[in-house]
Amino acid sequence: MSSKGIKVDNDLKTKVDAFRERITGEAENLVADFFPKKLLELDSFLKEPILNVADLKDIHSEINVKVPDPIILNNSHDGVDVQNSRKRKMEDGLDDENCQDGPKVFVMPGGMIKSNGQLVDLIERVKPEIRTLIEKCNTVKMWVQLLIPRIEDGNNFGVSIQEETVAELRTVEGEAASYLDQISRYYITRAKLVSKITKYPHVEDYQRTVTEIDEKEYISLKIIVSELRNQYVTLHDMILKNIEKIKRPRSSNNEALY
Repeated sequence: MSSKGIKVDNDLKTKVDAFRERITGEAENLVADFFPKKLLELDSFLKEPILNVADLKDIHSEINVKVPDPIILNNSHDGVDVQNSRKRKMEDGLDDENCQDGPKVFVMPGGMIKSNGQLVDLIERVKPEIRTLIEKCNTVKMWVQLLIPRIEDGNNFGVSIQEETVAELRTVEGEAASYLDQISRYYITRAKLVSKITKYPHVEDYQRTVTEIDEKEYISLKIIVSELRNQYVTLHDMILKNIEKIKRPRSSNNEALY
């Protein structure tokens, strides 16, 4: 096959055409069958008890860090101890601005401080749903892009619908990816707070902040599931309403650009 100086191997063209047919079949099945089933599945998920906790205290996770006994210093040696401590910091290349006093943690008496088990279980159920939406959107987006005809003057109304559909699919992909980032930030933020608790167990505000973070994440996860359901509804409705223009943007030219 050749087109104005560009030669395409016939064997490669056959394989590319087979790829296009496979993408078309997968995408049409996703829109017609998978999307409506998935939105109903997520709607049922939203009604499960795990996402309808009445009292957020039920999702709190206890952090077993004991407050150490107060250290009694001998007044006669206080000055010497402070001087020796400062001397050691200076010898190590550290100063008071970079050092914070507090009990050092080497080994926790109770072993590893566990994550919030209920939230971890919920996150492990939500993450696959996020990944699935990203993958399916990518397939449908590729299908619509392959249907875009070559560029011509005029008669581009159908093409504009295709482009809007691609833009919506790309937006959904980006939003879904941001949900994964949000989950990662939750773990990092909570880990930093728990580290503060192990170093400053006598500061109650750190303990309270962890419970606030857990409550916020629980609410965010429910919103994420709701958004995933809504995105399936929106995509299914949008594509079906414009399926004729998406598949045949121009009545006189069905040749694809890509």
